[in-house]
Amino acid sequence: MKYLVALVLFFNIAIWGDGYIPFELDNKIQPIPLNPNSYSIYIQDIHSSREPIASWNIHKKRTPASVIKLLTIYAGVLGLGYDYRWETKFYYTGYIRKGVLRGDLIVKASGDPTLKTEDLDEIVNHIRSLGVRKILGNIVIDRTLFQVSNRNSSRFDKNIYSPYNAMPDALMFNERKSTLCVTTSGRAIKIKRDIPDWSYKVVNKIRPVNGSCRRGRSWPKVSIKERGSQSIITFSGRLAKRCGDRKICKVVTQPYKSFYYALKAKMKANGISFRGKLKLHRVPQKAKYIFSHYSPTLEEVISIIAKESNNLMARQLMLTLGSKLFTPPSNTMKGRKAIERILNRYNILEPNSTYISNGSGLSRVSTVTAKTLANLLRHAAISYGDRWMSVLSIAGIDGTIKRRFHYSTVYGRAWMKTGTIRGVANIAGYVEGISGKRYVVVVLVNDKYSARYGRKLANIVIEWVADNL
Repeated sequence: MKYLVALVLFFNIAIWGDGYIPFELDNKIQPIPLNPNSYSIYIQDIHSSREPIASWNIHKKRTPASVIKLLTIYAGVLGLGYDYRWETKFYYTGYIRKGVLRGDLIVKASGDPTLKTEDLDEIVNHIRSLGVRKILGNIVIDRTLFQVSNRNSSRFDKNIYSPYNAMPDALMFNERKSTLCVTTSGRAIKIKRDIPDWSYKVVNKIRPVNGSCRRGRSWPKVSIKERGSQSIITFSGRLAKRCGDRKICKVVTQPYKSFYYALKAKMKANGISFRGKLKLHRVPQKAKYIFSHYSPTLEEVISIIAKESNNLMARQLMLTLGSKLFTPPSNTMKGRKAIERILNRYNILEPNSTYISNGSGLSRVSTVTAKTLANLLRHAAISYGDRWMSVLSIAGIDGTIKRRFHYSTVYGRAWMKTGTIRGVANIAGYVEGISGKRYVVVVLVNDKYSARYGRKLANIVIEWVADNL
């Protein structure tokens, strides 16, 4: 019998791929109609120096999709530290006398991916604490830390204006999302912006109708056109009067413009008069420092990136790393090189096998191997333990695998990062076996049938580890 098993394993390796899969696991995955050359599998005890339990096509380059974020966030941990915070600095020129700032208010952007409307209360309170009640100059924003495209969207797919396609910027605000609330009010339908951002135009052509809030009457149609630097959002179609509020989030404008309008409105609401304009300039040498606004810690940010697979925050982090390791302004190339340099210090990347396009996974040209991911996961688990593992999605509990293992024996026993685009279904992380030991598990599937069978293959591997090791 042993010779028969060995013979079967020999032919599996010789005909289909490179490596080894335990016979019991191989039996479970053989019925799945995927070409064995199209997937990679790696399983190893975190603390064992022995050969891996499963090692299949682990040196083959794969399209990573969002599992590439593991490289971005771990480089962030190694290069910046868990307690790192982005610092947005505020300055002024001229002088303050009798409540009047006779000069400009200046904002030095740091690439903070978390800056949002709720932070404006703290910022405006700092300005008021100086006794400022009127600003006679302009609001000047220095966003020169990053050298990025002025496009709003990465245009990775047909959903051009969806938030996951948002482009990075040194002055990020509300993750570049513009939120509009559609409300039925009597015979009229009103559209309200979440902040008074007048950098884009809204056209309301919605027709209110009677009847149930179903099918063609449940949501308005949304079309977006770009005229020069301004986006025009047109709402049309029928909407039942019975429908409640409908919130629609789109990427339609520059975040520094949204920040400017929101800050201007918040200052007015707090008794600070301002009639100037928005200007884009570097911080002048003679500018006087006032205060800084700090982001949440990197640990909190990478948890959002990993659990929610936040593309924009990953891109902001990659550019931030580029600004720390190289002379600003940072760009995609510098960010890419920064991640590579940091991870290569610990021999994590397999030579000539990794290409990080933008750090987020929205790419068809990025490449990674299962062995590189396994190197990273093992290094991170040994170096940081539960603190690192907890930033990943926990099976059945949160993130992108909240519903995936909710009724499985894997519930609460796997910490993973997923990656899915057309033709790609990947997952990588850790699984706790029945023995209580924890294992690095990587399953990468690049196949035209990935959407149908890739997740099934990965689930079988993960559950086998949880139930048998």
